[in-house]
Amino acid sequence: MPSLTNLLLISVVAFAAPFALGLFPRLRLPSVVLEIVAGIVIGPSVLGVVTADRAVSVIALMGLTFVLFLAGLEIDLRKLRGAVLRLTCLGFALSFGIAVVVSLGLQAAGLVDTPLLVAIILCATSLGVLVPVLKDAGQIASTFGQLIIAAASIADFGAIILLTIFFSGEGGTGSTLLLLGSLFVLAAVVFVVLRGAERSMRIRADLLRLQDTTAQIRVRAALALFVGFAAIAQQLGLEAILGAFIAGAVISLVDADRVMTHPDFRRKLEAIGFGFFIPVFFVTSGVRFDLDALTASASNVAMVPVFLAALLVVRGVPALVYRRLLDGPHTAIAGVMQATSLPFIVAATAIGMELGLISAAASAALIGAGLLSVLIFPVVGLILLRRSAPAADGREAHAVVEPQFDGTAPMTVM
Repeated sequence: MPSLTNLLLISVVAFAAPFALGLFPRLRLPSVVLEIVAGIVIGPSVLGVVTADRAVSVIALMGLTFVLFLAGLEIDLRKLRGAVLRLTCLGFALSFGIAVVVSLGLQAAGLVDTPLLVAIILCATSLGVLVPVLKDAGQIASTFGQLIIAAASIADFGAIILLTIFFSGEGGTGSTLLLLGSLFVLAAVVFVVLRGAERSMRIRADLLRLQDTTAQIRVRAALALFVGFAAIAQQLGLEAILGAFIAGAVISLVDADRVMTHPDFRRKLEAIGFGFFIPVFFVTSGVRFDLDALTASASNVAMVPVFLAALLVVRGVPALVYRRLLDGPHTAIAGVMQATSLPFIVAATAIGMELGLISAAASAALIGAGLLSVLIFPVVGLILLRRSAPAADGREAHAVVEPQFDGTAPMTVM
């Protein structure tokens, strides 16, 4: 019988990290950073009291897929249309192009071995980190906030698709695209079936009766969908994280009347993910972090600021296309904030390590750069937002009017 000691210690650290931050509210540090750092400390790189055994690895895998499941759940596909869809897609295409050029430069400098994988890693944005930051800043419903969320959604989805196309499957890109199309067709079928079921008065009544009892029927259905799509994606030779992401997006589309009939549904799913699986994943990522490989030479350590600068260039420069919807200062702030990335970096480097496509030093440096991006870029963005607020108040009588996301009505940028 496997020991649960390692999982116990990781669970204690997962509890202690946000609790300690809560004691110091002025220290506005995302708990994910402290969780990974704590994992490094208790892992083989420092104290060596915890290892990622089978029990820990299984829970960490659930946490990884749960991160992408909740990211898919955050996406409001109904808002991804009109001007915002065109601009964010253009921004992501430009971002990936810049990422390829930057990664080829890193390969020429001898820092990376697989430039395409690194390019895909660099063009992602951390939607899960930015959403709470924008909520706390009161910007979640503004043109600025919604544009960042849309851009992060496109970046996350695009990065996962690119990772799946080029680094999943065993029969080449053509067969991978075919399998990918099959998965999307299945998602469309499931969506139609679920929408039809929700319109049935008998089924709706049953869901309402059981959703807040010990049956927790909506939560069970969502988890079945989550595990089902992840398992199907894996069986097709694709990444499980893609299946989890699609499952979240399907639920987001189906769950249109959540405020009226089941306001606690998503909160329950977040409680499951953020309450256990996701923090275990991040602490375990710290446990697996190869600090020795990173600190083996000064050149390895120097890769961290290089990758951090690459993130800022790859994700920051494409924000210039947002000038159609935002003024200059808000465009710059959007560029800084959308350079924040960590969960996808951790997931993609783990896949790269498993496939032997990325060195331990490069993986550690990329994760280190991701940690710094979570620490620095949202804070810098919030500071710039506060500084721009007085100027915006002074111009209230002459507010900038921009097209709304669907292009049918104006929206004021504040």
